[in-house]
Amino acid sequence: MTTPQPENKRKSRTIRLSIPRRIMCDLLAFSRGIPTVPVQRRMNLEPAVEARARLESAPGWCAIFTKAYAIAAVRFPELRRVYLPFPWAHIYEHSSSTASIAVERQYQGENAVFWGQLPQPDREPLEALHAQLRRFKEDPIESFDSYRRMLRVGRLPTFLRRMIWWVGLNVSGRKRAGYLGTYGVSVYSGLGAESLHPLSPLTTTLNYGTIEKDGSVPVRIVYDHRTLDGATIARVLVALEDIINREIVAELNATAISRAA
Repeated sequence: MTTPQPENKRKSRTIRLSIPRRIMCDLLAFSRGIPTVPVQRRMNLEPAVEARARLESAPGWCAIFTKAYAIAAVRFPELRRVYLPFPWAHIYEHSSSTASIAVERQYQGENAVFWGQLPQPDREPLEALHAQLRRFKEDPIESFDSYRRMLRVGRLPTFLRRMIWWVGLNVSGRKRAGYLGTYGVSVYSGLGAESLHPLSPLTTTLNYGTIEKDGSVPVRIVYDHRTLDGATIARVLVALEDIINREIVAELNATAISRAA
């Protein structure tokens, strides 16, 4: 008697690295040598939760955290600094903040991570930041310089890609800030999960968990210990909570009043 074969028989296969996977491998290769440390604070953002609830269409939490962190970077210039080893080891401090937002997109049938750049988010209205983040998620990939640049570099041979990454990360602080940003935001709490120690070549990366109804949320910053210290990050987290509950709430309330008028 012949044994029936399974209807969907699995077969082993070799999958070539896609362009986004090559870029992710490059990013991790350069992140591996950076001594990063995570610092976490459990925040109470109940005033912000209540302020958002008063708006029919409220800015997303990613826009809120991105702007609040850029405001914190005005008060804490250490957040705008980067360690550069070339031509000698030194610290470069950029004049303003540029956020690098990790965004999941579909590219050639594969879920892939792209990075959208938001220059000076501390000067932008929350509604404008929210709209731009939505465009990063929904507009054609070819619409964004940072996405196109990533794909161009990803098509190159490994040794050329790694050379470009090395130059971009180590030679010019000004160009590094323009191409890669001064801080990163990597969040997938909307999927009910959070990263404990996201890897990045940037000086700091902001990450937060699921925001409870009472406003309780774990917020963490992963930082490059060559550039700044944990006590500074602890103070930044305290300031970040205050900025969200005061300045961001004030903007949300002003938006509610404006819409009502």
